[in-house]
Amino acid sequence: MDVNQPLALLGGLSPAQFMRRHWQKKPLLVRQAIPGFQPFLNRAGLVKMAALEQVESRLIVQQEKSWSMKKGPFAPKSLPSLGKEGWTLLVQGVDLHEPAGHALLQQFRFVPDARLDDLMISFATTGGGVGPHFDSYDVFLLQASGRRRWKIGLQKDFSLQQGVPLKILQNFEADEEFVLEAGDMLYLPPRYAHDGIAEESVGLDRKAADCMTYSIGFRCPEQTELAAALLHRLAEFGEDAAEPDSEKEGSGTAVPKRMYRDPAQSATETPAAMPDGLADFAAKAVLEALKKPLALACALGECMTEPKPSVWFDEAEQAWDGEAVKAGRTEIELDSRTRMMYDGEHIFINGESYRAKGADASLMRRLADQRRLAARELRKAGVSAIILLGDWHDAGWLRQVQPRSLV
Repeated sequence: MDVNQPLALLGGLSPAQFMRRHWQKKPLLVRQAIPGFQPFLNRAGLVKMAALEQVESRLIVQQEKSWSMKKGPFAPKSLPSLGKEGWTLLVQGVDLHEPAGHALLQQFRFVPDARLDDLMISFATTGGGVGPHFDSYDVFLLQASGRRRWKIGLQKDFSLQQGVPLKILQNFEADEEFVLEAGDMLYLPPRYAHDGIAEESVGLDRKAADCMTYSIGFRCPEQTELAAALLHRLAEFGEDAAEPDSEKEGSGTAVPKRMYRDPAQSATETPAAMPDGLADFAAKAVLEALKKPLALACALGECMTEPKPSVWFDEAEQAWDGEAVKAGRTEIELDSRTRMMYDGEHIFINGESYRAKGADASLMRRLADQRRLAARELRKAGVSAIILLGDWHDAGWLRQVQPRSLV
């Protein structure tokens, strides 16, 4: 992607301009960000998806003086009638199950993949919404069909209503108000309060148009949670280092584990008191783990590419044809559920890390950026790269496809 090329998606701004002027700074309203946009998933398709066990979905109903929220899956007949006002169906992670949803997310890859999260679709009957709230992450709100009225504001009072199952602001004050129609989009930075209400709308066919909003959300790691995840992985690396390594010379000889020792410990009359020596030992253990920059880089890459708990991969139905890949008769593309990233020393994919150098490393980085490798690129792959790609193929992380010139 040319980050200096103006995009209709961003109201004529280039990605570089948008990131400088708006990202995590101020909202942006774009009329007809995607002109003539049509939902790739109609209401019936969304309802069908919400009935699946592996899909995260929620039903929110606003009553006269209260709110209710239920988590899916939902049998279609368990949802309120279309004639009932004030209810919303939210379906998370649509990009993991719908190729067109995955394709839509690709338009927002001017933001690093480590930050891009998922696509959520909201269907609401007239008056439906989730109440005035704020998100801790950036979001693009794309109106797919129908109309939704948005009120937004720089909130000073973040106190929440009590006794409701949603995080609804108690004293929401709006600074601006917009009505979004199909193709319009609103970007909001983190903690920018907003309230979206579905309105009646009639399509070009003179029939009622469903209010459907597509939310492109971003990951926002919380510091203590990320620290806990990193330390957990660093501890695992330390355990692996203390095990026999069959691939190294001198196989079978383990690195001695550093056990806590206290030969100078005296008899104590306060046995419940934590020994100072043990506290020092623990602090040194953490600092020692953090002294290894490559290990920390591996832990971070593995954390950021770890698939969500609801994601699993099916093993490949067809056998890997490494000869066809090497001969340039086939191309490869990543599965839409695969998360692949890299740094200067490693390739990360679906929670695993690999040291990478030379031409094969460059090839893998192109795969991560493009999510596809052309036949001419694959001809340059080394034997070890072909074998590794074959392993990923067998795990269902990528697939072999016909060269585009032959499709």
